[in-house]
Amino acid sequence: MDAFTRFLNQTQGRDRLFRATQYTCMLLSYLLEPQAGKEKVVMKLKKLESSVSTGRKWFRLGNVVHAVQATEQSMHATDLVPRLCLTLANLNRVLYFICDTVLWVRSVGLTSSINKEKWRVWAARHYYYSLLLSLVRDLYEIALQMEQVAHNRAKREKTPSQDPGCSVADEETEWLQSFLLLLFRSLRKHPPLFLDTVKNLCDILNPLHQLGIYKSNPGVIGLGGLLSSVAGIITVAYPHMKLKTH
Repeated sequence: MDAFTRFLNQTQGRDRLFRATQYTCMLLSYLLEPQAGKEKVVMKLKKLESSVSTGRKWFRLGNVVHAVQATEQSMHATDLVPRLCLTLANLNRVLYFICDTVLWVRSVGLTSSINKEKWRVWAARHYYYSLLLSLVRDLYEIALQMEQVAHNRAKREKTPSQDPGCSVADEETEWLQSFLLLLFRSLRKHPPLFLDTVKNLCDILNPLHQLGIYKSNPGVIGLGGLLSSVAGIITVAYPHMKLKTH
């Protein structure tokens, strides 16, 4: 109970909970919409989704400051690749939150001179760049972990002799199985890396759709957003599950 209270007392915790609710409503409304007699339920879900989305904008108003701080921290990473990827990713997050704040100003009616569609595209583009750079960092970390796991396994095992009767297809199948097994073992040993990769992969579906790079339906985006929100909730509730910058 104390852990749940601490989670709700954090702005990020409340935002993750609201986000999970928003995408759950999106997913449920997509699944129920084709069914007859569910019109009222779908309408209520869409209204709830819209209300939660609006409420989340209040939590994000101060995120520009957090993104600037994250940029400064990432610049001190010892490894060149994570330092470069995270610094550029956080800079794009700063620009994304600036665009998001401008859209919030437009949505509450403080001004009507803002081109909503143009700022929405800019926000989606910077969000996409941020996630893409974060995924590059994840792939780099995964490659390092796979190399380490393979090195440790090579120390324990003798080099197997190749069966002269193996065909090229068998070798390719064996290589793929070995690669997938190595990937599984690497991610299993590092849950923070697994969570961060899943989160970024699920999050990138939304800007890909908004920018027209890869069109998805609300069901896919809702499911991706829900999975990403669950991963985010875990990292907020258990800080040791958050991928650290070295």
